[in-house]
Amino acid sequence: MDLKQKIRDIPDFPKRGIIFKDITTLLDDAAAFKQSVDDLAAHYADKNIDVVACVEARGFIFGAPIAYKLGAGLAVIRKPGKLPYKTHAMSYDLEYGTDTLHIHQDAITPGQRVLIIDDLLATGGTIGAVIQMIEQLKGNIIGIGFLIELGFLNGRDKLAGHEIFSLINY
Repeated sequence: MDLKQKIRDIPDFPKRGIIFKDITTLLDDAAAFKQSVDDLAAHYADKNIDVVACVEARGFIFGAPIAYKLGAGLAVIRKPGKLPYKTHAMSYDLEYGTDTLHIHQDAITPGQRVLIIDDLLATGGTIGAVIQMIEQLKGNIIGIGFLIELGFLNGRDKLAGHEIFSLINY
């Protein structure tokens, strides 16, 4: 199945000039959603992943079932004020603003093999912040997986030195 055909473009969202890649049309299609999770998980099946780290909110949609399929734990990365325990925080630039993410200080233990999962790679700012937080926790980043990569934004360049895998490329 061509998963790219399951993605809907929404022009001028969240602001003028941005073409938003709407994944809800893929999620609505049970076969497409299953294939996307299965394909991402299969890419990392032999990597002995201990923890899947996923980013609020759409990253959770893919991170949780991938962690389940890999027999790994799940570390959630959230916006400020959403995690109840002590956290590490990291601020970063978006293609249309700035934001901050948090992870529990005990979400990843030193030496754990970590897979980062998110729905979309754009400029690389979000995942760059996630990488820094996981490195602070001394996790070993094995790979970074995305449903979609917007290659024309060169986000991959900010993630140099890490194995990147994307199912759909624009």
